[in-house]
Amino acid sequence: MPVRKYKPTSPGRRAASVADFSDLTKKPPERSLLESLRERGGRNAHGRVTVRYRGGGHRRRYRVIDTRRRDKDGIPGKVVAIEYDPNRSARIALVQYADGEKRYILCPEGLKVGRTVMNGPAADPDVGNCLPLSHIPIGSLICNVELRPGEGGALARSAGVFARLMAREGRYAHVQLPSGEVRMILAECRATIGQVGNADHRLVAIGKAGRSRWLGIRPHNRGMARNPVDHPMGGGKKRSKGHRPESPSGVPAKGGKTRSPRAVSTPFIVRGRKRS
Repeated sequence: MPVRKYKPTSPGRRAASVADFSDLTKKPPERSLLESLRERGGRNAHGRVTVRYRGGGHRRRYRVIDTRRRDKDGIPGKVVAIEYDPNRSARIALVQYADGEKRYILCPEGLKVGRTVMNGPAADPDVGNCLPLSHIPIGSLICNVELRPGEGGALARSAGVFARLMAREGRYAHVQLPSGEVRMILAECRATIGQVGNADHRLVAIGKAGRSRWLGIRPHNRGMARNPVDHPMGGGKKRSKGHRPESPSGVPAKGGKTRSPRAVSTPFIVRGRKRS
């Protein structure tokens, strides 16, 4: 997916770039796979802001994505369209199975219209097919990886990312995640072969503040620029780095560790993530 730049007719246009969407084959989404999406502006069920700097943005409808792909084992599906999804950075593929049902799946790199995808242990390890980790060759690039059997893909789902199957040991497979962390996952969990498509997404430059507002991202003001009553890092006659480096809710910042040493997932981590 190439990135298209604008003519520098204004300061915002000079810096902005956009995907050319040449990889898409269908503009209107499949109506049977759409759901309404309510904007919450970063608020929880009690109306309190739990995620700051969110709100506004263009109205969207949610595309129902099949991340499990377990109830279609042995049924071939044909890719009929590659579509845009406003709710994620990756592209989605519309698959029509032999029984007539249509479903959306995450589109791996190299999956084209007309290709056939398969699910289940009997499927070949080809791009777009969904298999258990116990049936995937060692060293393969995978995406949409399950953490628990039957729960649906939870890891490596953003545009351009991939995980790698490193080894198998007993009931567990060793999977290297995009962060560099190597983690033990049950070998009966499933994953999709290939790297998530739309890898050039990271090259798109927003260019102006208005495009962030279209995406529902509100202005972010620094903690040091606030008053002490509003932020732990606020106050002082000038810039000061000596205050407590944390968010207003007390979450450590500036490199502070946030993962609990007693976390349930800790025993399954073979190697920690890379440090740059």
